[in-house]
Amino acid sequence: MKKLLAPLASVAVLAFAFAAPSALASNATKDEAVAMVKKGIAYIKAHGIEKAYAEINNKQGQFTDRDLYLVVYGLDGKCLAHGANERQIGRDLLDLTDVDGKYFVKERVALARAQPAGFWQDYKFTNPVSKKIEPKTMYCEKLNETAVCGGVYK
Repeated sequence: MKKLLAPLASVAVLAFAFAAPSALASNATKDEAVAMVKKGIAYIKAHGIEKAYAEINNKQGQFTDRDLYLVVYGLDGKCLAHGANERQIGRDLLDLTDVDGKYFVKERVALARAQPAGFWQDYKFTNPVSKKIEPKTMYCEKLNETAVCGGVYK
């Protein structure tokens, strides 16, 4: 019996060892968010607003990866591009609040004006993968009169 259980235990340990990292890898990381924002800004500069925003809005495009996607806001609070919810595009989102009543777009554009080199902002938002409201942290950089942002769920 022991001869039979030992190999099975080894297989179970190996299965867990290989499954655990992939489960953790399902959410994007802060480093990936920063890299995607920088990539998005470079793309906007290289290809222009019209082509870049169309690519950001494309859910199968290069600016969507698992639960990570880009969003671009005008500093007036208007959503200019959104990688997860095209219904937000063109809307003034300045008065949008999270479940705790935080005016996160208003705060985000104020931070973009004050910290153009880049910043992190915490709030709660619906995860496009889990479909649940979760704590999120958003990395943003100012580009001209916009904030280019990508966030990760905690």
